[in-house]
Amino acid sequence: MAVVFPAWTPSAPLQPLSFDWSSAAAVELAVLRLDLIDPLISGNKWFKLAHHLLSAAAVGAEGLISLGGAHSNHLHALAAAGRRFNFATVGLLRGEPQDTPTIADLQACGMQLHWLGYGGYRTRHQPGFWEQWHERYPDFYPVPEGGGGLPGAQGCAALLTQARQQLASLGWADYDGWWLAAGTGTTLAGLLLAEAGEHPVYGALAVPANHGVQQQVQAILHAAGRPDSGYQLLDASRAGFAKADAELIDFMRASEAASGLPLEPVYSAKALMALRRQVEAGYFARGSRLLFVHTGGLQGRQAALSRYQQACSAQPAGYTDS
Repeated sequence: MAVVFPAWTPSAPLQPLSFDWSSAAAVELAVLRLDLIDPLISGNKWFKLAHHLLSAAAVGAEGLISLGGAHSNHLHALAAAGRRFNFATVGLLRGEPQDTPTIADLQACGMQLHWLGYGGYRTRHQPGFWEQWHERYPDFYPVPEGGGGLPGAQGCAALLTQARQQLASLGWADYDGWWLAAGTGTTLAGLLLAEAGEHPVYGALAVPANHGVQQQVQAILHAAGRPDSGYQLLDASRAGFAKADAELIDFMRASEAASGLPLEPVYSAKALMALRRQVEAGYFARGSRLLFVHTGGLQGRQAALSRYQQACSAQPAGYTDS
């Protein structure tokens, strides 16, 4: 059965967001709640998938095949979409077989899984990587890791319209910029395409700078024929992707208690923590209004917290986190 693009347009609510530190600086915040668009196909992942699904339907593909890790939000959304809209999915996974809540969900959604090991996964950017998978799944449409590339960014451009349509409900006539976590830079690039220079976009890096986010953003803008401008990337990785420390976890829990906004330590909490740092440093003028994008990922929250607890338990006696 060929892939059919679903007639589904999820809507993300735009809600006011306030903390002691933002109020003290007279900076107004609103959060675009991508985590609320669907129980399973959540966050920015659907928007990144949308144009890939359109392309798969256009070529008559029987399913989609993509890559990710054992806690991949991208594969989770792809598998859930496949189950919801009745198309086949294949996941190529980093590392050795393991059981995680995400893997359980992928299997429950019917995704066919292949574990590549760590060395095998590192070859994903090499010429010829996809040949064996095209032979095994000849009618499956390949989606880049994380749903990236220009099609992924084009899908995320829809976020601009969703936010602008709800500004009046906040009493806002305009805003002064976007703030969001950046893991591949695809969502950030989509906002840049949509903004076309009208408002700046700030990306809080959830990965170290050497992971190539800037290069990926540049490649997407180049493919779209747009100038490489209108954004700023700031380090929020705290020394590694999916790395958490006591300060981050304490900030996340305090922020949740103060706002009622659920967070996770891989993307959203790091982005919000970086925003607080910039606001408290006076980077934004008093009276500024910023749109914070909650990119989802809550399905991986418990696993991330469990990894943090295990890391704490493994520290030798007398160790302090400095």
